[in-house]
Amino acid sequence: MTVDPQAPLRNLEKNHDFLVAIDSDGCAFDSMEIKHKECFIPAIINYWDLQPVSKYARSAAEFVNLYSKWRGINRFPALTMVFDLLNDWPDVLDRGAAIPEARGLRAWIGRETKLGNPVLAAEVDATADPDLVRALDWSVGVNAAIADMVHGVPPFPHVREALEMLAEKADVIVCSATPCEALEREWAEHGLAPFVQVIAGQEMGSKKEHLALAVEGRYDKDKVIMIGDAPGDRKAAETNGVEFYPINPGREEASWARFAAAVADSFFAGGITAAEKAAYIEEFETLLPETPPWKK
Repeated sequence: MTVDPQAPLRNLEKNHDFLVAIDSDGCAFDSMEIKHKECFIPAIINYWDLQPVSKYARSAAEFVNLYSKWRGINRFPALTMVFDLLNDWPDVLDRGAAIPEARGLRAWIGRETKLGNPVLAAEVDATADPDLVRALDWSVGVNAAIADMVHGVPPFPHVREALEMLAEKADVIVCSATPCEALEREWAEHGLAPFVQVIAGQEMGSKKEHLALAVEGRYDKDKVIMIGDAPGDRKAAETNGVEFYPINPGREEASWARFAAAVADSFFAGGITAAEKAAYIEEFETLLPETPPWKK
């Protein structure tokens, strides 16, 4: 019998009139830096033979995943963006390094929405595409490194208090591009899992899909808010016609303190004002540029 990975979202039980969706890495947990700098990036260099241009690969991967408007996107599109940046970097080209084209991986990204290891493994079994084999090996390696390295990383200050408050008035779900296994482990490790009904990761689809599945037929859209630290979180919210509140990269503690002290009350009282939304978004967008520093 085929198991529907999205069933927890399709079957979400509505207990309150409000729904709050929260991203995990870099939003609820201070885990983005360690995961990317210690796990993702060394694996990119190792599995994709980028040792000759390792310092450039590191800079490109940090920009895509941490310090740009693409922060927080799924690992597979992020990987191809790293390759694109390297192919457009004169200092890299001067070294004659072979940057992967990853055509098979790009084609799979273009036709699939559930960009996770289970679906990729099935595609590998069906096609034996060498790009997909390599991508799966890399992704499995990343997960193993995270499982070994990332533990004891707490939620940001004020997250626990916010969740305790939210759970009294709203249904809460995790909405993330991280694999479900890592999410479940991290939320359980710090005692936050009891505050959420569903922990949705990459195997359940995109964040846009998570929200659509959870909201449809259950909640009025003006009673739904997505809390995230990346433009992709904002896009997922806007596509579904729901509210968005940014956790500003580098200013996470202040963002959560503001949410707990004032924003949550405004949301529950009937909505965040247009002026407040504009101010939050303006501040958020200035922190995540589109152009990498080496091109300025």
